[in-house]
Amino acid sequence: MSTNRTRKSSHEKDVSNGSNAKSTAINDNNNNTDEEDGIEEVDLTHDDSKTHRRNSITLHHHKKHHHSDTKARKKIRESRRFIFILGIIFGLVATVFFSTNKASFSTELDQLVNLNFDNLNSLFEDWKGWKDVLPSGIQSYLRDTGDGDDSLHGSAESFSVGLRLRAARNYTAKYNVVMVPGVISTGLESWSTTTSGDCPSIGYFRKRLWGSFFMLRTMILDKTCWLKHIMLDTETGLDPPNVKVRAAQGFEAADFFVAGYWIWNKILQNLAVIGYSPDNMLSASYDWRLTYFDLERRDGYFSKLQKQIEMTKKISGEKSILVGHSMGSQVIFYFLKWVEAKGEYFGNGGPNWVNENIEAVVDISGSSLGTPKTIPALISGEMKDTVQLNALAVYGLEQFFSRRERVDMLRTFGGVASMFPKGGDLIWGNLTHAPDDPTNTFETNDTSKEIDGPKSGSFGTFIKYKGKDGEEREVTIDESLEQLLDDSPSWFSNRVRENYSHGVAKTAKELEANNQIQSKWVNPLEAALPNAPDLKYYCFYGVGNPTERAYKYVPADKSVKLDYVIDSDSSDGVMLGDGDGTVSLLTHTMCHEWQKGSKSRYNPGNVSVKIVEIKHEPDRFDLRGGAKTAEHVDILGSAELNELVLTVASGNGDSIKDRYVSNLKQIAERLDI
Repeated sequence: MSTNRTRKSSHEKDVSNGSNAKSTAINDNNNNTDEEDGIEEVDLTHDDSKTHRRNSITLHHHKKHHHSDTKARKKIRESRRFIFILGIIFGLVATVFFSTNKASFSTELDQLVNLNFDNLNSLFEDWKGWKDVLPSGIQSYLRDTGDGDDSLHGSAESFSVGLRLRAARNYTAKYNVVMVPGVISTGLESWSTTTSGDCPSIGYFRKRLWGSFFMLRTMILDKTCWLKHIMLDTETGLDPPNVKVRAAQGFEAADFFVAGYWIWNKILQNLAVIGYSPDNMLSASYDWRLTYFDLERRDGYFSKLQKQIEMTKKISGEKSILVGHSMGSQVIFYFLKWVEAKGEYFGNGGPNWVNENIEAVVDISGSSLGTPKTIPALISGEMKDTVQLNALAVYGLEQFFSRRERVDMLRTFGGVASMFPKGGDLIWGNLTHAPDDPTNTFETNDTSKEIDGPKSGSFGTFIKYKGKDGEEREVTIDESLEQLLDDSPSWFSNRVRENYSHGVAKTAKELEANNQIQSKWVNPLEAALPNAPDLKYYCFYGVGNPTERAYKYVPADKSVKLDYVIDSDSSDGVMLGDGDGTVSLLTHTMCHEWQKGSKSRYNPGNVSVKIVEIKHEPDRFDLRGGAKTAEHVDILGSAELNELVLTVASGNGDSIKDRYVSNLKQIAERLDI
């Protein structure tokens, strides 16, 4: 039996290497308990003809399937890789499942799927909890670079400020609250139902074309149609034909920009804790793209606001406080002048309307005198954040949404031009010096950031243009604004000049005359506060955060389709000064001028003005800055800012004390306004 088995194995090996595995298996099968298999083998191989036929079949089979074997082995490897990956995923899921209870598992999974800024913040909170296991040296470093004692301003967690003030100081709702959002903060939605043309609107009906993830999706997948809907008509300054885009309404209009990125939500939460609801609180959202005059002409915005304030007073018996952020503070100032003015498109409320209906104005990071970064945005569609991107990111942004496209879009937004700097050389400086010129270096509280001061120049030199021949030309803010208007299409320059003024009224008589000129009402240097002795005015703004102040421009490549762009290769292509990261410190100069009371021609009614400067002290482990941030938008979630707003709303504003962190008070005193 073993002889036959050996002979068969040897014969198969000689005939074909392809049968080697099978012959070896037979040869190695020497187990005595496998006798039945051995007898079968003898019977199979005893006949030589059968053996030859089988070997021929084996050889033919090997040749026929040589390539298919390779494919089979590849499939096996791929299937093993798939099973390996599947095993990893299964292991991770199992780990999560068995390390959490069933109640928390669903929550954790939902948080993972619905990842947003708040979820990421929770990761940093977890980090705070277990960083104590690190070596003492690293712990010491983290303490030194951290934000110090959180108890100073309290927690910025949801509802925490309201809960603390209600428990500790018994704060409750008193005055009606009207919130006026800033530029780009209000969501915009489509109300057009057109079905014809290249970009039918019906598919966008009631979808947010600004302030949502739908906006981002549409920008990426259908940019041409998105721009057609979001841009305004160049001639009328209103909606283009067959397009109807309006500001979203209600608290949802500005509580979040996109899911997870809050704007007014923190303030809403804390106001609700002390008793506020839609009964005594209003979000006065508006289409920030429009000029202020067109806000009334198209939407009746100021008329509606006037009637709502009057109605809430009639129902509750209390006045209202107007809380404005950024450009919202300018809208409020315009409203205070509009409501008492006489005319077809004005409020006709009479000279005492503000005193009788408005308890206080809360100006949060307001842009009363404009902000320098508006000018480069409309010259070349740029700002510090785009200039400081790496080359690959700049290329990607340029291909997706070029600087030329950004300029064309922004110039149709008449409301954006309201934020042009006002006051000219008096406020922003001349070619030799500016009021806010740093003496050497300006340091923020963040010691890792140091802003180089001008060594042989001034912030007053707002833009340095470098020509193709290398020759430099310097211009002030006033000159750069005039050049922008002169070089722009007539529809843009005409709209700006018709709706806005940027000068300074030198006499009380001039201010009195301006009470009937609506183009002056956006500029507090050409329009005084209302003659309302019972009105209170609060200025709360951030300082100590590097903010755009001056620029260097160089000729642009032909592919950019612009004359000049910011010099991204220069270390001081964008020069930074003090502010909140968006609005320059000098824009708050009027708060200090108003604080002089009736001694200033800009405050004839001796309105009480209080100023609180908030130092920017961000939490390094919080994406939005935490309880002590003073960044332009994130300040709306600051614990101190929320406490200040609730203090005014609850009728305790008299307890607020002035606080000065920067040197703006001294600067304002030196200015010959």
